[in-house]
Amino acid sequence: MPKLIRLYIVNVAIGFVIAAIFVGALIAFDIGGLRHLVTGSSDGYMALFLMWFFNGIVFAGVQFGIAVMQMKDDGGPKGGRKVPVATRIPAMVRAVAKPRQ
Repeated sequence: MPKLIRLYIVNVAIGFVIAAIFVGALIAFDIGGLRHLVTGSSDGYMALFLMWFFNGIVFAGVQFGIAVMQMKDDGGPKGGRKVPVATRIPAMVRAVAKPRQ
């Protein structure tokens, strides 16, 4: 399997696991009365699945985006002495004011 496909599948799986934990916390802490709504309805399992699925899509996308952005290689120096750049050198600036009339 290509590395990019494996990276995508692993990060999507991690995103859906995070979504399961998030939805579990929503139900466990009864945020917004969700536990009552899910357990009191005949379609509660469908609502629970949809909350997990749609949050999973969001968290999977974020997780994959983070993984891709961490792969960045800027091609800059990887070590050695880092010489600071002098940025606080005073510069002479002439200020000319027009006379008031």
